[in-house]
Amino acid sequence: VLLTGPLRAVAVLLLVGLTWLLASALFGGENASVRNFFSEPRPRKYKCGLSAPCPSKHLAFRLVSGAANVIGPKICLEDKMLLSSVKNNVGRGLNIALVNDVSDLLKFLRPLHEGTLVFVASFDDAATKMNDESRRLFEELGSTAVKELAFRDSWVFVGAKGIENKSPFEQRMKNSKSSNKYEGWPESLEMDGCIPLRTPLEA
Repeated sequence: VLLTGPLRAVAVLLLVGLTWLLASALFGGENASVRNFFSEPRPRKYKCGLSAPCPSKHLAFRLVSGAANVIGPKICLEDKMLLSSVKNNVGRGLNIALVNDVSDLLKFLRPLHEGTLVFVASFDDAATKMNDESRRLFEELGSTAVKELAFRDSWVFVGAKGIENKSPFEQRMKNSKSSNKYEGWPESLEMDGCIPLRTPLEA
């Protein structure tokens, strides 16, 4: 069938339009929504960016240690960012978030109430100013790596006051010239997961 006059003009415009849409989708033109239309949908993210939802009576969390002495750490719990550079509440050393109904924490670790969750993300150097007592207190919260934590090691940890076993939520990256990602620092660590609620946090 031979198109003439206005029908031919409409057909040419449709062909040009479809060609432009296809080229934008395949070659990354400026129109991102067109690319998204043709590409696979992004996987759904759940609380704190987890790839799957936590079971009932579990808390979703994500910890990211600082990168060298430049990018600060992040601590997210139940989709609420507790600590981050954007919130301007992080500093070098240990960044600690305590989760419970405790209002007066005094010196952080000594007066913790039973069941208090402790979230830790290192930044720059967390080990130099730690003494034997602080390491022992972290061990009582379930840490196995704090005993060996050394200068500029990266460390993320979730523990709890009164924990019966060692915490399964801990990672340490040793500061080593042969394997460091940044000059003088190991790479940043990232850990996420679901923590089962226990009393008194369930209340």
